[in-house]
Amino acid sequence: MPIMARIKSFLSSPQGRRVTEQGRRMASDPRRQRQAQGLLAKLRGRPTR
Repeated sequence: MPIMARIKSFLSSPQGRRVTEQGRRMASDPRRQRQAQGLLAKLRGRPTR
C-alpha cells in the first residue's frame, strides 16, 4: 500500500481525526506558536525576537 494511501486512511479513521484535532488545538495556542517560531528561526539561523 503506497504511503499516501496509508496516511489518507489513517486521517479518515477516528484516531486520525483525534490526532488532527489535537494538532489544531495545539497550533492555535499562542505559547506553542512562539515555540514553533523560535524553533524555525533556530533552524534557519536567525535570531528570535
